[in-house]
Amino acid sequence: MGVMELVGTKTRRRKAVTPLPVAVEADRLIQGECIAEMRKLPDACIDMIFADPPYNLQLGGDLARPDGSHVNAVTDDWDKFSSFAAYDAFTRDWLAEARRILKPNGTIWVIGSYHNIFRVGATLQDQGFWILNDIIWRKANPMPNFKGTRFTNAHETLIWASQNEDAKYTFNYKAMKTLNDELQMRSDWVLPICGGQERLKKDGTKVHPTQKPESLLYRVMLACTKPGDVVLDPFFGTGTTGAVAKRLGRKWIGIEREDSYVEAALERIEAALPLDESALTIMQSARQQPKVAFGTLLETGYITPGTVLSDSKRRWKAVVRADGSLEGEGHSGSIHGVGAKVQGAPSCNGWTFWQIETDKGLQPIDTLRQTYLLATQP
Repeated sequence: MGVMELVGTKTRRRKAVTPLPVAVEADRLIQGECIAEMRKLPDACIDMIFADPPYNLQLGGDLARPDGSHVNAVTDDWDKFSSFAAYDAFTRDWLAEARRILKPNGTIWVIGSYHNIFRVGATLQDQGFWILNDIIWRKANPMPNFKGTRFTNAHETLIWASQNEDAKYTFNYKAMKTLNDELQMRSDWVLPICGGQERLKKDGTKVHPTQKPESLLYRVMLACTKPGDVVLDPFFGTGTTGAVAKRLGRKWIGIEREDSYVEAALERIEAALPLDESALTIMQSARQQPKVAFGTLLETGYITPGTVLSDSKRRWKAVVRADGSLEGEGHSGSIHGVGAKVQGAPSCNGWTFWQIETDKGLQPIDTLRQTYLLATQP
């Protein structure tokens, strides 16, 4: 909505200005209260926010297993609020800052349980965020319900949202499909809870009761960020977000108030090993790839006029002309148009249909395009 201003005796509407993205100091952990520290960050400086806020579990006392042993659950002061109204006010305040510091094309992820995620989701929408997906993290090895009074809580919910309905956010669709054995990635993710060597402990006790597995953050970050993007975690805990960001070549900022978590997070991130730069290259969807005209391959010598192309079964042939068009089988036109005509099809992807003879046999002309892209990208 625009901003009203008074000029003389007339009122006119002044268009709201979208803040330009700015650079911010990254790869650092800020110790302090999340809302106060977020207020110190400049407008539009963050590419992605991953938030694991207090769940407000409303536990009335200690939990025990059937054998009487203690369950190390969330009983810390940071998860305690006097009422739902107090929790809602806290949520409104930190989300307002999140919206301010997020870039126009940035996205936010919030994870929670049934105790809080519905309240957080409503506040997200009230503040203008546009929900893109709700992801169900189905835990492969959930903690059982020891009392036997309810269903076992075997999942948590993540909400993924953009700044508004028309925002041009990052989504690495092809990378997600490749990660999922060439199947479209679904919104239900089966991943184990944090355990084994990944679980941080001190004197045999968990450092943090709700430490998230790195596999979860790996998938989130790979899905909607690019190398060099700045990721903020305002509830940093033991630094899962920072450790994964370092591995994936992303920049990170963490905010955490608890001394014990800060110490553990810094040690953990220091030990994290970044991936080799070549391993950070991810599959791009067709719309993300730089556009390359077939004629560009002629101009740069990757293919020459007069080259004979054929389909993979050598049923049809066409000759490349100097202007990048093809002629063959009584047809002339683009690689796509001629490919469609010889097949009697309504359309054709000429990059994959037409093949060129190489010392390794027939190869799609798309291999020439990929070679060109690799040679010309910075």
